[in-house]
Amino acid sequence: MVYAALQLRQNPELKSPTVIIVVDRIDLNSQITGTFNAANIPNTVTTESREELKRLLEQDTRKIIITTIHKFAEADGILNERDNIIVLVDEAHRTQEGDLGKKMREALPNAFLFGLTGTPINTRDRNTFWAFGAEEDKNGYMNKYGFEQSLKDKATLPIYFVPRSVELHINQKAIDEAFHEMIDQLEEDDKIQLSKRAAKFGVLVKSPDRIRKVCKNIVDHYKEHIEPSNFKGQIVTFDREACHLYKQEINKYLSPEESAVVMTLGQKDPEDWKDKYSLTDDELAKLLDRFRDPSDPLKLLIVTSKLLTGFDAPINEVMYLDKPMKDHTLLQAICRVNRPYKNKDHGLVVDYLGIFDNVANALNFDIKEIQNVISNLNKLKDEFPLALETCLAYFEGIDRSLEGYEGLLPAQECLLTNERRDQFAADYSYLARHWEALSPDSFLNPYETDYKWLTQVYQSIRPTDSNGKLVWYVLGPKTLDLIHENTTVQIIRDDLETLIMDADILEKISEKEASKRAKNIEIKIEWKLHKNANDPRFEELGKKLEELKNKHYKNTINSIEFLKGLLEIAKETVILERETPAEPVDNTKEALTQLFMECKIEQTPVIVEKIVNDIDSVVKYTRFDGWQWTDTGEKEIKKALRKTLLKYKLHKDQELFDKAYEYIREHY
Repeated sequence: MVYAALQLRQNPELKSPTVIIVVDRIDLNSQITGTFNAANIPNTVTTESREELKRLLEQDTRKIIITTIHKFAEADGILNERDNIIVLVDEAHRTQEGDLGKKMREALPNAFLFGLTGTPINTRDRNTFWAFGAEEDKNGYMNKYGFEQSLKDKATLPIYFVPRSVELHINQKAIDEAFHEMIDQLEEDDKIQLSKRAAKFGVLVKSPDRIRKVCKNIVDHYKEHIEPSNFKGQIVTFDREACHLYKQEINKYLSPEESAVVMTLGQKDPEDWKDKYSLTDDELAKLLDRFRDPSDPLKLLIVTSKLLTGFDAPINEVMYLDKPMKDHTLLQAICRVNRPYKNKDHGLVVDYLGIFDNVANALNFDIKEIQNVISNLNKLKDEFPLALETCLAYFEGIDRSLEGYEGLLPAQECLLTNERRDQFAADYSYLARHWEALSPDSFLNPYETDYKWLTQVYQSIRPTDSNGKLVWYVLGPKTLDLIHENTTVQIIRDDLETLIMDADILEKISEKEASKRAKNIEIKIEWKLHKNANDPRFEELGKKLEELKNKHYKNTINSIEFLKGLLEIAKETVILERETPAEPVDNTKEALTQLFMECKIEQTPVIVEKIVNDIDSVVKYTRFDGWQWTDTGEKEIKKALRKTLLKYKLHKDQELFDKAYEYIREHY
């Protein structure tokens, strides 16, 4: 809108037009004003009152005017008849076909209106295309940026939904269909005050036994599926009272600072609600910043109508949905979880009301496209076995029980060309995304061994400089955990120097022997390049290695020449590593001390300092380069840590052990 407004204002053919930005909520008015101000757009004015809007239009002001549609409510007749007034209407699916939209059009009879919305409505009584579409626009759109395109561009992520067990659903027969039809048309207060059906439904959805079950289920799901990856979530409840009830129940399972209620309070709400949940604009902004901060303990936001549109927090991966919604309201709400974020490859909606039992009815517009973007997580379970078989089909006849080189080298022989490798990478990426979405579901247990093996193969052939045709998939956190905890990755042996042979020896070995030795050295070089991926000098060696491999795969050089080239790169790699100083780890003690203090162990700071010094010493003594990637290394470090904690009678605190180990694994 900033860009469009600026272009329109500067277009000489429009003869100094007035551009009006229209929103339908005060918070959006503040948000878009901030956006225009941040971009330093000249001649921009935000209306503070209906009288000011009326004055600006009657005085024929030629500027960019930002206003809410409600300021047209008292407009009496025509305010300006010029035909070079352009109105950009945000959230054009709302408030545009009622009295306010009518008043705005009467006040500006010759204005040109553009409607912007992510969720146009096309029903008998409400039709965004009728309100804004032009005959020359194909399918009613002047321009459309669809869900599928945004997925391809990686601007958004796919959304999966998980239906909860029927016992947590409301008896659908008890819900009048008419209530379903009007539920999204009414304001929050109207639902409670005007609808007896709503009151009846509220009794069902807010029964104490049901709230206990739903909240327990939410916390269990969050702890098992979401928290381990350091993501956060929203809980969408039926009304303000439900927000309060859910907060009280969730406090039984999580500490109070791990959840927060965000809602607009009504005048008749209890006084204690105002003490607990009333937030100024600044307080709300700070709360949402805390939610976006991965290091802040706030993990779950409990809402009913606020933060369901326009709220952007990419760390938000899951929405626990316990409120009846449909069509554009539902779509806008669930899109809170589809923002890209580090290590996040999907958004998740956990459905407690059976809203998604029939996706076509829940979202009854642009349904073909939306169904490709929003799908049942159970569908992934159906797809997973076939995706696994597709990947394993590359390695027919290979013994997958062999570990280390013996298993990896024959597998790599099945992927000799870049085309073949990229094809496998695409299929593995598809499989890995399914794994990340489903894990830690016990459904995956029978497939774990094969998946780990495929992951090792994938890791061993990943280009060191991303020269593959595809942007190769970065392993997700759940896959990495699986590899770290359960797999011995023997490609990390650090004896490259002993493999650098004399040229005389090379002249005497056979083509077959050269091929075998080349494979060993290639794997070792690639590991060293991966370890130093952020160093541009090693990146150059990575490019050199890929060029050499390409020549070999295209048969322009034989295995002996390939081995010679690898040995030259190996020598350069070893020299570079010698010249690269090891990263200091002494500053890790301060953060490790902080970790122990935060765990609230019953020890004095002096004792904590001794504990940290002991751990630091024993870990430095025990560790070796790349220990995190081997079973032996992990076992030795865990053993050393456990022994140190035992010395101070802290060995039974599993949470403390886990946090300390994760920190050591990351920083030592």
